[in-house]
Amino acid sequence: MIALDNVDARLERGEVLAVVGENGAGKSTLMKIFAGVYTLDSGSMLIDGRVVRFNGVADALREGISLIHQELNLAENLSVAANIFLGHERRGLLGWMHRGHMAAEAGALMHRVGLDEALVDTPVEQLAPGQKQLVEIARALSLNARVIIMDEPTSSLTQGETDRLYQVIDSLRDAGVGIVYISHRLAEVKRVADRVTVLRDGHNAGELDKADINHDALIRLMVGRDLKQVYPRKHTVAERGTLFQMENVRYEGGPADGISFTVGAGEVVGMAGLVGAGRTELAEAVFGIRRVTGGTITLAGKPVRARRPAQAMRAGVVMVPEDRRLHGLILDESIAFNLSLPNLDTLSLLRFVRRSREQALGRDMVSWLHIKTPSLAKPVGLLSGGNQQKVVLGKWLARGPKLLILDEPTRGVDVGARGEIYSIIDQLAASGVGIWMISSDMEEVLGMSDRIVVLHEGQLAGQLQRDEFSEERVMQLATGGHR
Repeated sequence: MIALDNVDARLERGEVLAVVGENGAGKSTLMKIFAGVYTLDSGSMLIDGRVVRFNGVADALREGISLIHQELNLAENLSVAANIFLGHERRGLLGWMHRGHMAAEAGALMHRVGLDEALVDTPVEQLAPGQKQLVEIARALSLNARVIIMDEPTSSLTQGETDRLYQVIDSLRDAGVGIVYISHRLAEVKRVADRVTVLRDGHNAGELDKADINHDALIRLMVGRDLKQVYPRKHTVAERGTLFQMENVRYEGGPADGISFTVGAGEVVGMAGLVGAGRTELAEAVFGIRRVTGGTITLAGKPVRARRPAQAMRAGVVMVPEDRRLHGLILDESIAFNLSLPNLDTLSLLRFVRRSREQALGRDMVSWLHIKTPSLAKPVGLLSGGNQQKVVLGKWLARGPKLLILDEPTRGVDVGARGEIYSIIDQLAASGVGIWMISSDMEEVLGMSDRIVVLHEGQLAGQLQRDEFSEERVMQLATGGHR
């Protein structure tokens, strides 16, 4: 199988080049070639007009090329300074480490990327995600990087941390550092990129200069067709009545005052709020992960008080978690195994799993959700992000839920798979399933929701009906303002 076929790319000094494409388009392979992880089979790579060939990461680092992975590669128990110089420590004549010199150099690098120099001796595990991202950039600069490759750098950052990262990128560009920026978030590509290279199925699909970068043009190049309706939600919610209701609910670790809201049958209720607003914690309380300490919860007219997820599942509540790789999947196990896990009660006879039923369930979900795989035996960790998310969805949909809680349902998912997931949500709503969708993607919340509930510091800040939707109104509520 050819991952890249006759691909051309170029990066100018002091330029931000965004590389975009669906999962499986070849972005990661191309970046690993740039960074010396993979070796070219054919073609050539030039730096300052010189032909170079990398036989390992060390070769790329010597040429000033540094790759910052999406999953940050830091030693959590070591200090910021130790992480910045890990593997290339400053040493004296007898081989002793010059800790004072490293601390001073680290402080200068931290100042350059906007980190507080007082954190130089702080263990990395105590830093916020945005600070860790800046430590990675400081480490790249300590290696005299002329090119920094950033893979989905904002995937776990707050908006404030993202804005700070943008400022650092701008300053690096001004200093002549070339940035290769990979992201599925097309709005931020438009914000940071000077030029965009689009890959599709291992080929160059096209290139856009800054003036030509827009959402529709990017999507057209990425998927090879126009997506006239990125969000297929028809917003024709029938009056089927209230399906799910919480009244004055309080939970362990949550605010003292209770929260009340509803989800109708066939309704998509988007839940917005800033990071730390308590959206995930509230959902975990309903799903039995956190202890409910007060209030009432009803589903289809029946009281629900789940002390563990199994009880919530039996009541008809399921939850797709925010971090699918950590909480939603067993990556080394097969697709069939992952799909069957929450459904063993229906797939087993005398506590033995009936493989024929497991395979039938797997085939049904692969067909319905369009999971791209050659076999149900394929380890789920080898699938693209979008297909992994479909497996997480599939294992819960097999239970026929009444209420589906989706926490960041398209995080790290390419635009093509996003459209498929949105279609699945629309189909489920049309069948009467209640959808509670937590999302930090403003376009997603506005495009898919029938109603928006906004939290601020653990409290219900307000609700918006569809004819009231706007980004300004959502953010006003999310930041503690009044309607």
